[in-house]
Amino acid sequence: MAETLAQLQQRFAAHLRDPERQPAPDAIARRRMQVYRELYFNNLQSLLAANFPVIRRTLDDAEWLSLVRAFCRDHRAHTPLFTEIAQEFILFLDQRPADPRYPWLLELAHYEWIELALQVSDAALPAHDPQGDLLDAAPLCSPWCRALAYQWPVHRIGPAWQPTQPPAEPTLLLARRGVDGSVAFSTVSPLLFRLLERLEQFPGHSGRMHLQALAEEAGVVADPAFLANGAAMLQQLRERACILGTAR
Repeated sequence: MAETLAQLQQRFAAHLRDPERQPAPDAIARRRMQVYRELYFNNLQSLLAANFPVIRRTLDDAEWLSLVRAFCRDHRAHTPLFTEIAQEFILFLDQRPADPRYPWLLELAHYEWIELALQVSDAALPAHDPQGDLLDAAPLCSPWCRALAYQWPVHRIGPAWQPTQPPAEPTLLLARRGVDGSVAFSTVSPLLFRLLERLEQFPGHSGRMHLQALAEEAGVVADPAFLANGAAMLQQLRERACILGTAR
């Protein structure tokens, strides 16, 4: 029985993803099939290397190419968009057993992906008052700001240093996109991280309510000095474009 077009396409795609175990279709010349194989793998490898430059530099050539080959072979992406392939790669890493040589690999990949995600985000700005009172009104976070918590110090991992044990304390980072489109990362204190968490979790609460809740969580009194320090934190977040202003 003659092979249908759909069957030919399936065998063609299976061979591109896993040329070692899936035979090439007989109907396609070997030289042409080799061109297809190289184009598919090299383009995908180059795209992932651009999205995850620290991982690419940290792994040696054989390890990197083996990881990309496993991604091609084992993962079924649900998007054809180049800008979303990096997220598919993170999903692939999350679904496979962690490599004991690189226990930080998944978190490092997520850390690198956040930069791309913020750069390409086309989120619309909600209605807000840029000069609103951050204590008495509800502070509104920018859609281009992320509070990040990692087990590993991902901002320090690279070719020169790969830890084998995570530190006792988590790594707390703030990622934000500036008006020029560039993304910056900075470390934050546990108190500031929790404030950012609360701003996302309870967008209708006033700044004063957030600070009072933080004081209660920390087991301290929300006295005027605490509220003044908290107001300064909120103002600093607004100056760094992490807070747009207050909700209208």
